[in-house]
Amino acid sequence: MIKQRLAEYIQLTRLDRPIGIYLVLWPTLWGLWVAAGGVPQPLVLGVFIAGVVLMRSAGCAINDYADRHIDGHVARTRGRPLARGAISSREAVAVFVVLSLIAFLLVLQLNRLTILLSIPAVFLAGSYPFVKRFTHLPQAYLGVAFGWAVPMAFAAQSGTVPQASWLLFFATVLWALAYDTMYAIADREDDLKIGVKSSAILFGRFDRLAIGVMQLLVLAVLWLAGLSFALHWPYYLGLLLAGGFSLYQQYLIRGRDPQLSFRAFLNNHYFGLVVFLGIVASQLVE
Repeated sequence: MIKQRLAEYIQLTRLDRPIGIYLVLWPTLWGLWVAAGGVPQPLVLGVFIAGVVLMRSAGCAINDYADRHIDGHVARTRGRPLARGAISSREAVAVFVVLSLIAFLLVLQLNRLTILLSIPAVFLAGSYPFVKRFTHLPQAYLGVAFGWAVPMAFAAQSGTVPQASWLLFFATVLWALAYDTMYAIADREDDLKIGVKSSAILFGRFDRLAIGVMQLLVLAVLWLAGLSFALHWPYYLGLLLAGGFSLYQQYLIRGRDPQLSFRAFLNNHYFGLVVFLGIVASQLVE
């Protein structure tokens, strides 16, 4: 019984599907390594890695609460614990609150500016699931929620949020809009039936073009960030590899097949990874 309940909570928080953790973690690590000019302080690094896992898990719980009347009508989500009644709405909200409080307690170990920036972070995580009721661009809002880790990383590591750090934040927002539109392509038919809004629906037959434009903008903004922080040639090699992954993702979504579009979404893990490796390698050749 306990084992089964634990499995349900793992499903609720998507700990069995860590792609969301990776997609939040990579921009966080970009910010931490650039702010530190190398390896960040151990306490800061530990708090942020734990915070990413906690807040992504909390976000999944509140997302399933918000979609509890919708997920049962979507093929990909009808097996989620809340949708099939294995976990109650009250339990899902409690998980969100408890995990958010633990994350906040961790942030209290850091400086005042980071603590202040953590307040909108919790609001963004808690409000994102409801945005899809009001706008066709919930993916952009998700990008802001994910990208908020960047200014927090700079604040924690250096005690300030330099103007150039917002380039990394903006790149993260654009990146999330691109990859989450790939994700939305996989759900588009179900979303149209139940009236949920998404960027894939907004862009329609221009979805691949819109994703391509955003991918180019992400690479351009990351290039500008590299210039602003005086990063060296390995960083730009990382961007070149990231561009290769973007081309591969375009190949996967060429027919708008739901399964291949979801694979393209998952492939963004490697995009974030090679950018991070480029930052690390750049700092090693200084």
